[in-house]
Amino acid sequence: MECYTVRFIINKQNIRKISLDKKPDTLEELKIILRDKFNLEHDFNLMYEDPEFNNALCNLDDIAALPARRATLKLISLLPMTSSPPSSTPSLSDDTEILSSPTPTRREKWPEFFDVPNFSVDVECRLRQANLAFTRDKIYANITRDMKHRILEKLAEQMYKFDAYPDDERIHSVALALISKHPCLTEPGSPNGCSGWKNSLKFKMGNYRTKMRRAGCVDVCINGGKQRVPGMLSKCLKRPKRFEVNYLPGLPDGQNEESLEVERKALAEEMRKKICSATAIASKMEQTFPVRRREIVETGSPVQTVMERWPALFTEKQVYAEFNRIATTNLRTDFFDALDRYTPRLITILKSKRGNVGQTLTELLKQINVGKPDVTAMRSLVLKGLPVLLGDDPDDFYKTCFELLDECDIMAAKQHRDIGST
Repeated sequence: MECYTVRFIINKQNIRKISLDKKPDTLEELKIILRDKFNLEHDFNLMYEDPEFNNALCNLDDIAALPARRATLKLISLLPMTSSPPSSTPSLSDDTEILSSPTPTRREKWPEFFDVPNFSVDVECRLRQANLAFTRDKIYANITRDMKHRILEKLAEQMYKFDAYPDDERIHSVALALISKHPCLTEPGSPNGCSGWKNSLKFKMGNYRTKMRRAGCVDVCINGGKQRVPGMLSKCLKRPKRFEVNYLPGLPDGQNEESLEVERKALAEEMRKKICSATAIASKMEQTFPVRRREIVETGSPVQTVMERWPALFTEKQVYAEFNRIATTNLRTDFFDALDRYTPRLITILKSKRGNVGQTLTELLKQINVGKPDVTAMRSLVLKGLPVLLGDDPDDFYKTCFELLDECDIMAAKQHRDIGST
């Protein structure tokens, strides 16, 4: 099968080419793929080169508008850039810069290797000279109080983009990254050279959260104790989980709860009448994500209530999309990556079992071509074998059906099987 090629223009200096197995079925699916491949954490729209108008750029509202074999897409960011290069002109104080910045609507995943940001021009100049002196004569930098404050403030701002409440391990990784980039900041006598920086970063993150709380950032206000947002319930409050990157994002620019409630009602009505396209569903679900998170986090609505108010959320594609919005992670990709990683060991365990369980597992193993194992077949074998291995009923974990059957046929087959067993 011929792959689908995309030329993706992120900016003038960053133009990438990717090959997909096939043309995505929906616009939301295409956005998820692009987010995953290029680590795009903010909301964006897409434009495409339309061959009918001499490849002029047009807004991409429907995946059907893309050419059949290859396409050129351009990223249109919906949020301002979160970082800017250092400027030689005097800037406002750190406190003013924090309080005047907009509430972030999407936080990024914690990076595998923390990239220490560039500091102000004067701090970078002093660090450059100190690094040269350290390399030449092993002389440690003499850090003034003002210089240390600027370094910690910039690091706290960068850390907040990934995690408002970083744990001890993450703070330690930032301190190590700092002395790795600027060895002159290494602390003599410290076991790892950065114990003091690590301790200072802990307090600085607390101060930074206080400033963001005063600025009205809800995801830190909600855990602010007596300083919590007025009128916000403290009992039965859903606390942030480790994987939740977008725990409680702010509302989109130019929107409020009333306007988003109108969008929600319109979407629920369209879902009831089954007149809403997949592209429109994806767009409206992305737009109403912040208000939906507020309902779940602040009120803890029952599942039945959520199903009534947000019926589009319980489609298969929107389940994957919602997980991506909350954790900025592709659930399907991560699941299959983990499954493939542990499959060899699980196959060994399945083969080692004896008794009745071993006989059942042996019958499953016979369905696999050992000489040329297929990836899908191996995944199916492990998923079928796990409930047997754990002593559970496989029928409670998965349904076996043909690809052409729809959901109604599957339910009818299940009812027929249950009646036959009685």
